[in-house]
Amino acid sequence: MEKNQIIEEIHKSSSPDEQLSVVDKLRMLLDITKKISRSLDLEEVLKLVMDTLGSLIRFDAAGIYLIESHMVDGKKEYIFKSKVIKGYRISFDLIEPRLKIGEGFIGYAAETGNSLISGDVKSDKRYFPARKRTNSEMVAPIISNDEVIGVFDLESDKLNAYDKDDLSILQMLASQVAIIIEKAELYEQLVEKRRLEAQLDIAREVQLELLPDDDPKLEGFDISAYVFPTEEVSGDYYDWVKMFDDQIAIIVADAVGKGIPAALLMSFLRASLRAGVQIGYAPQIAFSKVGNLLWDSVESHQFITAVYGILDATNKTFVYSNAGHNPPLLIKPSGEYKFVEYGDLPLGMFEDSHYHQHFIRMEKGQVLVLYTDGITEACGTDGEEYGQDRFAKRILEGMHLPANELIEFLRVGIAEFTDQEHLMDDGTLFVVKAL
Repeated sequence: MEKNQIIEEIHKSSSPDEQLSVVDKLRMLLDITKKISRSLDLEEVLKLVMDTLGSLIRFDAAGIYLIESHMVDGKKEYIFKSKVIKGYRISFDLIEPRLKIGEGFIGYAAETGNSLISGDVKSDKRYFPARKRTNSEMVAPIISNDEVIGVFDLESDKLNAYDKDDLSILQMLASQVAIIIEKAELYEQLVEKRRLEAQLDIAREVQLELLPDDDPKLEGFDISAYVFPTEEVSGDYYDWVKMFDDQIAIIVADAVGKGIPAALLMSFLRASLRAGVQIGYAPQIAFSKVGNLLWDSVESHQFITAVYGILDATNKTFVYSNAGHNPPLLIKPSGEYKFVEYGDLPLGMFEDSHYHQHFIRMEKGQVLVLYTDGITEACGTDGEEYGQDRFAKRILEGMHLPANELIEFLRVGIAEFTDQEHLMDDGTLFVVKAL
């Protein structure tokens, strides 16, 4: 039902009659509550309440105030914000900043959770002179889950304008307002949740489109890669680009954090490095340029770790740079393995960072694995991490498998260790087998 229709129904069913009994007012309150509960818009609901208040209690000025918090000099302070006011000739923008918890009748109700009636406000020290013509006032706290979230205030130009019956009506209406506020807020949260879920779904689809459609084909090598995300949008990323018939560029990266912010960093990195590949930048030069771009573009707490290198099928080499990422794992057919512990600072952490170039010779039967920390830092039920050694030994067990099956073999091993189907953090594997 439209707002105007609701108001019209209320006005038809009630009028401000001083001869109405408490029972009549309670019945009217129930009728009004049913009508205003049809709306889920908080501002609309509060306006409807104010529009119908005069049908229950006589007043010359009234306001519904909700408590809001804001930071002042690093400390949280609470103030009142008038959501709906009626009967005031001056702008409350000048008064609101001075209405704080514990000050005036409104502040008293908010601080104590108690209602009050003042038949002569001029003789009450707690009174805050917001309206010169006011002689009596009545306030009731709006309480939700045992916490005061606002105050309902009525003012009259007459002395002793309100009694206990009026206060009972106001308290009942305040309790209904609290329920309506809860309902409206829950609805807003639900709408926001659905909106975010829709955005995450879209972001996830976009990110999946950014990943390579298939594994690279390079003579003399068996290569496969996969991302195991924990959320709809992953902070991990891998890519490969064919440079020449015998060369491909490989990137494995991990953005700090998860979700959409991390995915946006990955999109930025993908575009930047692909541009670097087209220009022909060596890995260390590409990292220096991308690092400076990130430094200029993101917040100080955001950065990316990455390994970027060129796999050469003719020379059987992998020339790469490491920007603060997990060390590549190199395993020989003999069972010997090592983590190549060469690296520099993450991308975007500092301005004008310099990166070095490293060299790995890919001998027959060797396996090179690039990965993210979601793999090695996966935790078992006792809190123990999967760790580098367990990771390397699991690969040794499955070295005879094709690269794509080796990745699945690793996933199963981690799932058995953690006793969970999904990782706690995003995990990426990039396996290169020299045939």
